[in-house]
Amino acid sequence: MRKHILTATIAVMVLLLTACSGSNSESASASSDTKAEQGSVEAENEDDKEPQSETGDLPNGETAAVSSEEEGALAKEDNSGAEKSKDNTSSKDITFEKTVFIDNDECSITINEIDESDLFGFYSLKTTFENKSSEKTYMFSVEDAYINGVKADPFFATEVNPGKKANEGISFNRSELEKNGIVDFTDIEITFEVYNTHDYEDNVAKETIHLYPYGEENAAKFTRDAVDTDTVLADDENVTIILTGCEKDDEWENYLAHIYLVNKTDQKLMFSVEDASINGYMADPFFAAELDAGKCEFTNLSWPYTTLQENGIEEVEEIAVHFTVHDSEEYETSYLDEEYTLNP
Repeated sequence: MRKHILTATIAVMVLLLTACSGSNSESASASSDTKAEQGSVEAENEDDKEPQSETGDLPNGETAAVSSEEEGALAKEDNSGAEKSKDNTSSKDITFEKTVFIDNDECSITINEIDESDLFGFYSLKTTFENKSSEKTYMFSVEDAYINGVKADPFFATEVNPGKKANEGISFNRSELEKNGIVDFTDIEITFEVYNTHDYEDNVAKETIHLYPYGEENAAKFTRDAVDTDTVLADDENVTIILTGCEKDDEWENYLAHIYLVNKTDQKLMFSVEDASINGYMADPFFAAELDAGKCEFTNLSWPYTTLQENGIEEVEEIAVHFTVHDSEEYETSYLDEEYTLNP
């Protein structure tokens, strides 16, 4: 009897062990199938991703991929900005080539190239001045200069020792000219004077040259359009004088009356002001202008801030000026002699 009971117990245990083994095999198989499916899904997701290139920084030390297309777009924007910066210098291509403008037994002047924006942002003519004398020191100076017919004094002069050369830049304040509407310098007119440093009467050259940066056929003369704020003081067959505005100079606190002048004659003219007053107090400004035939100029009547302080003037309400215009060579020949009252 005990033998039969033992045999039955063993049989039951065998059956239970077999059932557990089958269950574990099915679980392992299911787990394996699940992992295979997950691996397949991940592989598909990897295939769907866009190719990536270099990474860009994000806040908190994170990084983000930048695609090659985005890099190309950024590079294009950078190049566009560089082109815009370049375009600020001029809207045309300069065709000027190195030219010898003055050449005699005593001296020579050669303009080598044009720098549209030098170290200081000026429009500069890179020039070589040669002193051919074996014993005299010469002063090379610019007596007059005009750009598109508008006076633009570079305030230039340089000494060159006997038998030597000097490379210098004749520089024009581009921002001042652009402010008044002169953007492309199509016709640069310069009157050079060369003389003995120790004897002004010993003059070895005085010539007027024209330089055409874009070719003579593209030269243009400046014309100014009237604006509503203009105050026309004089406008006849000989001269034009227009007050274009008044302001206090931010840097020096001088008081400025902006003036536009035109010489319509075929003679060189001298413009001057005398017997001026501000708010009834006598106060002559710093002013003098000399214009060649057919030329114009933007200039100022300038009163030092000390003049206003000394007269207790806090606000300019009225300016009285007496303008005279004479022939530069024959002072007796007068073209204008009038007094004007300005109300800024």
